[in-house]
Amino acid sequence: MQPLRAGRWLVAVPMAALAIATVYPLVFTANVAMKTRHEYVLDRFSPAEALRWDAFATAWDSADMDRYLVNSLIVVTGSVALLALIGSMAGFALSQLRFRGSRALFLGCLAALFIPFQVIMVPLARTMAQTGLIDTYPGLILAYVAQFLPFTVFLMTSYYSGIPAEIVDAARIDGNSVYGVYGRIMLPLGRPALLSVGILNALFCWNDVLIALLMMPSAEHRTLMVGVTSLRGQYAADIPTFAGAVLIAAVPVLALYLVFQRQIASGVTAGSTKG
Repeated sequence: MQPLRAGRWLVAVPMAALAIATVYPLVFTANVAMKTRHEYVLDRFSPAEALRWDAFATAWDSADMDRYLVNSLIVVTGSVALLALIGSMAGFALSQLRFRGSRALFLGCLAALFIPFQVIMVPLARTMAQTGLIDTYPGLILAYVAQFLPFTVFLMTSYYSGIPAEIVDAARIDGNSVYGVYGRIMLPLGRPALLSVGILNALFCWNDVLIALLMMPSAEHRTLMVGVTSLRGQYAADIPTFAGAVLIAAVPVLALYLVFQRQIASGVTAGSTKG
């Protein structure tokens, strides 16, 4: 029993330390947002004297947080929907429909995962500028689709590869076309993976700053994270207001994670199976 307990402590202590290190920045930011500027200057680490919500109201009213929030919701919703549609169709084709070049195409998608966005940033910006998509919602949505589609295709291909080919064959014998098999059989079966990859893509798009800043340079079309980042200079002398803006931007992400944490964990491991 003693070696077993010692083994549990060896696992529990590092996990507890990791949990504290993860939660502490959120607690510290919330504590700063509750302070006045005077309290923060005197001691930034001491607990706030009272629960004040002035920083959140100031950040929401004077920093156009409502407009940034709407922009983020439009872009994230469009990107996730398009990624789910294209990724699920590509995953079905690459895993169940054997055609010439399918293996090479899958390996190409896999290789694209290792290409940093900074490598394609300049060509992408030039292409979007030439097509008039800079500073538009469709332009940013297409940029997100281009960036996160290889990840989506990889996960959906790995998931659909675990579905027996006999199901597809039986559907084809019953008279279903390729699109019928996809819509009636594969799409319902792929709902768990689609939910997982959709949540992960939503988190990726919501937290992004670099792509959104490149594709949406005007203040009117900024996403929430870009807007919060720009507030750092505007409220350099008012750190509690900036901390309140950071928490406002983090609340949707935290809520999404708390509600769908099991799906997120399953999505992370969905690509571990052999495709």
